[in-house]
Amino acid sequence: MEPSLKTAVAAVRRDTGLPVAFAGAVDRSGRLYPITATAGCLTSVLDGLVIRSGNGLGGRVLAGARIQTVTDYLHDDGISHQYDGPVSQERLRSIVGAPVVVDGSVRAVLYGALRTSAQLGARTLDAMQLSAQRLAFEIAVSEATARRLRAVETAALMREARTGPTRPEWEEVRIAHAELRALAGSVGDERLRCRIDDIAARLTATAPARERPALTAREIDVLALVAIGCTNAEIGVRLDLGAETVKSYLRAAMRKLGAHRRTEAVTLARTAGILP
Repeated sequence: MEPSLKTAVAAVRRDTGLPVAFAGAVDRSGRLYPITATAGCLTSVLDGLVIRSGNGLGGRVLAGARIQTVTDYLHDDGISHQYDGPVSQERLRSIVGAPVVVDGSVRAVLYGALRTSAQLGARTLDAMQLSAQRLAFEIAVSEATARRLRAVETAALMREARTGPTRPEWEEVRIAHAELRALAGSVGDERLRCRIDDIAARLTATAPARERPALTAREIDVLALVAIGCTNAEIGVRLDLGAETVKSYLRAAMRKLGAHRRTEAVTLARTAGILP
């Protein structure tokens, strides 16, 4: 999660205008987190500082799973003061903490801070909340993708161990292949996209290169979804393409494969090792 935290911290400073931002990812116990991403700090005292549930401002955010603010940290009666030392060294006064909530659990805490005592306005709090929600969405997508990749890798191992296109699990492999092709186009992380493409490629049967028609990536994406029974309209929704664009890709794929019908195109693509 570390690269995501650093990106989120930079976004907090940019979107809120607050000069200091920092964050930490909650550990497996759900009861504490170390500060691991900072921006705008004068010292390194916050780096690695462990925040425990209920303690200080961040501990209250973790315990209550809701955004919290203080106008003057060192003199606020509503929080405990285990972390006054580091806060004082950084000369922080007004601080806001926002929980990053995924599936009902706080997974990280984002902070923004001023070195003066001032009431943080609604626009600042809204921007903090939005930053937390963006990070929560990114974490959820990343974890869902990782789960899907594990399932697909398992399916690939099953295929290697027990080949046979008539087995029930073979259809799961085909569905997984189609979903991966669609997912790869929507993932912004280049390394993750390459991994998805690699796993999708491992699900297809091997065939000599000379026997494989030169289909484009999008033509394969469309055929993969045809293979699991999607209509052109459903393909358009999954790949974020217009209906005519889907038809164009499908016609091009059929022409290259020498097919007259979409079902025939799928069969020929499987024979050539383009589809599983």
